[in-house]
Amino acid sequence: MSPDLPAPLRLAADRLLEGVSRKGLAERSAKISSGYRGGETSRMVVTDEADAVAYVLSRLPATYAADAFVLAEAQRMAPDFAPARLLDAGAGPGGASWAALETWPGITTATLLDSSGPFLAMAARLAAEGGPALQNANLLRGDLTAPSTDWPQADLVTASYALAEIAPARQSATVQALWAATDGVLALIEPGTPDGYRRILTARETLIAAGAEVLAPCPHALTCPLIAPDWCHFVQRLPRSRDHRLAKGADLAFEDEKFSYLVAVRPDIPTLSRTSRILAPPRVAKPAITFKLCTPSGTAELADVPRRDKAAYAWARRLDWGDALP
Repeated sequence: MSPDLPAPLRLAADRLLEGVSRKGLAERSAKISSGYRGGETSRMVVTDEADAVAYVLSRLPATYAADAFVLAEAQRMAPDFAPARLLDAGAGPGGASWAALETWPGITTATLLDSSGPFLAMAARLAAEGGPALQNANLLRGDLTAPSTDWPQADLVTASYALAEIAPARQSATVQALWAATDGVLALIEPGTPDGYRRILTARETLIAAGAEVLAPCPHALTCPLIAPDWCHFVQRLPRSRDHRLAKGADLAFEDEKFSYLVAVRPDIPTLSRTSRILAPPRVAKPAITFKLCTPSGTAELADVPRRDKAAYAWARRLDWGDALP
């Protein structure tokens, strides 16, 4: 699936710029980024509509790209999964919901859960440009740090860039509550930093203990074989529009969004067999392509595909960081 924002969402985001100072936008974007890096939550850094606009223009393209990658992989690994109900937990302006509807257009009911009033208002404003499931979405004010049994059941549950805002001691309870609300697939996406990876690892342990099956990216349910300072993360490259560059105060026409993720499924969901996952950019040399792999046996290892094996080399050249081997 394309990492670019869907055309209706891009149009809605562009409309937010009408009458907005580009200088003020860049200043707010910088303040938001600084706040997040300093450990502040969305309720602390996104306090009004202007902050929500700055977030949409500076961060939504990248978080959407990561969400699109993860949900496309979930669809590939569970091709018969056809969710009708979505719960987007910690929804922010709704990027994961848009990615879910792009992946599974058959979703008919969506609930966007967030503790931020400005974010929910922005999610509603953007959703007005989407399909019926988004236009009629249930916008639910709720705090992920205080899990509730009132969260609606859903076939697909997403929590994108949300666990980072929860104190470590409370994250396990939140993950358990998200899993309890999941009737099919749960997708967790976090920043591709060592801390984000550790949050995903902790959530993975919690979910496996609760009976979940790991669908991706891990091809096994054993202990992660990576040893610090190494960590499991992936990347999506996305183009930056002129306004996106202004909001970010950036010069490059593209952005590489690094993320860590986990997709868990209920055991009764039919899935493809797990195969080795590529954990880093392939190294292409004259004699061979070398892959760093996480294998179904629970090991991390290097594997070469020699140029002399023309058939294998041909498909190896099409593989990239984050792909699973055929």
